Amino acid sequence: MKKLILTIVMLALAAPAFCQTDKDDIKKTITTMFDGMRKGDSAMLHSTFHKDMVLQSVVNKKDGSTILASEKADDFVKQVGTPHKDVYDERITWGDIKIDGDLASVWTPYKFYVGDKFSHCGVNFFQLMKAKDGWKVIYIVDTRRKDNCPE
Repeated sequence: MKKLILTIVMLALAAPAFCQTDKDDIKKTITTMFDGMRKGDSAMLHSTFHKDMVLQSVVNKKDGSTILASEKADDFVKQVGTPHKDVYDERITWGDIKIDGDLASVWTPYKFYVGDKFSHCGVNFFQLMKAKDGWKVIYIVDTRRKDNCPE
């Protein structure tokens, strides 16, 4: 009887180690997106996006004003998802991940490099939706600057 109870307890404690969580799946979606950028692979990149994905940036203009710039997902995929000479390497730090049912938000400070050369930094804010085929990016807004990079 002791062996049976011990076995049940061990299995119960070990089960979470074998279960992939929504957070793991969300991280995998975002990691796949950045891998697609690094490889210049539009199919890989596109596979992470919902068909109605919105892409925006908070931009500080030279005159001191701030605007919200929008970009079409297809244009973004063409720009970073086609083969390019230098690797587009966005190095993120995992921040806060919040999930409510089929909606998730993710905060990721980043530093962006073109090849080995630092380009800019900022923060990405992702919104993802859990679809039939997994977590898909539905919205990205980011900031961009050259200094005071988040860690």
